Amino acid sequence: MKQLICGIDEAGRGPLAGPVTAAAVMLPEDFPFDILDDSKKLSEKKRIEIEKIIRQKALCFAVCRVEHTTIDSINILQASLLAMKNAFLSMNLPAGESINSIVKEVIIDGTFIPDFGIPGLSCTALPKADSLVPSVMAASILAKNERDRIMCSYAEIYPEYGYEKHKGYPTASHRAVCKKIGPSPIQRRTFRY
Repeated sequence: MKQLICGIDEAGRGPLAGPVTAAAVMLPEDFPFDILDDSKKLSEKKRIEIEKIIRQKALCFAVCRVEHTTIDSINILQASLLAMKNAFLSMNLPAGESINSIVKEVIIDGTFIPDFGIPGLSCTALPKADSLVPSVMAASILAKNERDRIMCSYAEIYPEYGYEKHKGYPTASHRAVCKKIGPSPIQRRTFRY
């Protein structure tokens, strides 16, 4: 099998509540790359449509999350790197293949590289990779959609916080409700609200 690029991105470094998610994606050469873009530039409806295609056509992928409690204990950067590492190591590889046999290079959106613990693995941290590298664009879409779904499920449990609207990001309304009624059980306690 030809070696391919694995793209990795995370979603949820900036919010005041909820987990951080990350995805790792490897796309085949015949993937319809023109449908991809940075998840932040796509509408929710478009992201969901594209996610279905990624899940159907990707060579392999995985999405992982790291909870708010871990974020508070190891910090958001380390939690993001952990989510990325877990996603990469959790990919559903084709039968009979190993990471070293199919991964040509890992490209991570940002400036830090997780320690994957795999000698010889070629890794590059690339700022703005989520708008430059197709597999990273795909990872950004999967990570963003997964985190949004998680936050919408928390909105059903804690409706007074409005998580379905702001997804835990530090909006004025989110800060106001935290000050009025206190932090929710999924609040990142090390973040200022």
